[in-house]
Amino acid sequence: MSKHLKFRPDGRFTVLQFTDIHHHGGDEADLRTVALMEQILEAEQPDLVMLTGDIIEADRCIDPRQAFRAAVAPIVQRRVPWALVFGNHDDEKGITRAELLALAQESPACLAVAGPKDIRGVGNYVLTIHAAHADRAAALLYGIDSGAYAPLRLGYDWIRESQIDWYTRKARAFSARHGGPLPALAFFHIPLPEYNDVWDTCTCYGYKYENVCCPKLNSGFFAAMLEAGDVMATFAGHDHLNDFCGDLYGIRLCYGRATGYNTYGKDGFARGARIIRLWEGERRFDSWLRLDDGTVVTHQPEHLPAGRVLSGA
Repeated sequence: MSKHLKFRPDGRFTVLQFTDIHHHGGDEADLRTVALMEQILEAEQPDLVMLTGDIIEADRCIDPRQAFRAAVAPIVQRRVPWALVFGNHDDEKGITRAELLALAQESPACLAVAGPKDIRGVGNYVLTIHAAHADRAAALLYGIDSGAYAPLRLGYDWIRESQIDWYTRKARAFSARHGGPLPALAFFHIPLPEYNDVWDTCTCYGYKYENVCCPKLNSGFFAAMLEAGDVMATFAGHDHLNDFCGDLYGIRLCYGRATGYNTYGKDGFARGARIIRLWEGERRFDSWLRLDDGTVVTHQPEHLPAGRVLSGA
């Protein structure tokens, strides 16, 4: 099959984000997760599936390779283009990120690559979406390896300087080649510290039922995106009980919706997925959630930061 991503003739390109699948190897909870993925794939018919980490929970897998293949099987069987970034649980025991990526690349439809060897991480890359009727780039999708656990007992890892430098070079090169920044999205597992900032200071939409489990150190990736001017939004996972989105200085910071049943959750907070639809030639996108009962959520509750009230209230 062609690995050439293109907008559809009507100008649409749809990305389906699955996150935190946490496959263990095939028990009842895993089977429910696979059934949910199949249900959403059938309903949404995406142009690309993006997995944003914790595809498996390696520390709880008897065979991480078998678990990984089972976790991605609903996507592979449909031959839909797909890509991934890794989370903190994927390579905890018995398998490495490089080995997992090699398993993913057994699928001809997998677009993820390891990325440059001289920068930190496995899975730093950019995918180009081409125009529907022309041989030119029209939008970009960045995959960033946000790591796992930080050194010096500092909690979760952060996106490193080498990765930020790589992103900046890529963004500048595309901008120079195309006469300005192309519309872009960025995908990674661990949310940035700015996810706290946007919830605390801006109007957001969606739920925050747990703390933002971001790095304790801010390495400056958000600032780099702001200066480059191409990324419209970022999409993370990691925190299973958060699904909010909020706009911070013109970049929308979003969570996916946790997909897997074999991990922690909350009664009444359904598993599901986030869908993102780009439009060719426009710096905008639409996004919604599809839940395990088939519900499509296009509007979520508004959250106002402390000290603000609705006008007229």
